[in-house]
Amino acid sequence: MVQASPKRPPTVSVVMPAYNHERFVGDAIDSVLNQTFSDVELIIIDDGSTDATGTIAQSYSDPRIRYHFQENQDAFNALNRGMGLSTGKYISIINSDDVYTLDRIERLLEIQRETAAACIFSDVIPIDDQGEELTQHPWRSWHEINREYYFKTKDLYDGFLHGNYMVTTSNLFLTRELAETVGEFCPLRYLHDYDYIFRILLAAEDKTIYLDDEKLLYYRIHGGNTLSEAAIIGREQDKKIIRQYLLEKCPPHTHGHINTAIDRLITLEHELTKVHARLNREKQIQARHKLSIPTRIANKLQSLLARS
Repeated sequence: MVQASPKRPPTVSVVMPAYNHERFVGDAIDSVLNQTFSDVELIIIDDGSTDATGTIAQSYSDPRIRYHFQENQDAFNALNRGMGLSTGKYISIINSDDVYTLDRIERLLEIQRETAAACIFSDVIPIDDQGEELTQHPWRSWHEINREYYFKTKDLYDGFLHGNYMVTTSNLFLTRELAETVGEFCPLRYLHDYDYIFRILLAAEDKTIYLDDEKLLYYRIHGGNTLSEAAIIGREQDKKIIRQYLLEKCPPHTHGHINTAIDRLITLEHELTKVHARLNREKQIQARHKLSIPTRIANKLQSLLARS
């Protein structure tokens, strides 16, 4: 009896955490399956979707797709499971509401082979619900400020201390060896990508490349990823991550001084905010007081005229 030879692992494993993105998941899947480089597997981890996300994902007959459902455990858990199931030499990530440019994987593989990079990410194109590029949006200003800071120093680590110009986990492309070295995504709901890129840089900064002049990812901005809750929790996580990875670059004997200084700066900022608010209230009271006497006189005259 002749046994079939084992299936050769694909070159690239694409991991897609998916949650309640029935409007967008088809575009995300199509952008992977229609890549100019086709030797890929697409591992979709449906993180407990309650809409038609799973139905849409399972409607594809392409043998490169592997679909798995789990109870909702947040994106970091879905990513970890998907990466654990991957078999490719390289691992690429795409969220279920983002879209790859059709040559993204081919281009990243070219760069990797030319440079032996362990991690590569590119610039991104922001799009709306309809897939149209957002040319006027506050996000663009935030992103450009982060990019401009990076361009000043061309220092990847320093640039990330200023802000996350990688933007999203969908922008991550790395070798399996680096993924195994860095380990799993940490249990942060909003900033697991920010934490992960710092750990990548600590492990292989000299083998990490930012294609700052190439836009190989469409990053979707919509109501579901601009929650008010994220504005608060995300900033709290942001502070912890920046402190943690600032200290990682400093000698241990300086950590006490640095923590003291950071805490004092935060306290001063809070105090300044309170002082400014108090001064503004006092100015408003003074302004109302100055207007009160003329206003009373005017009202009295108006009343007298009405009687005459």
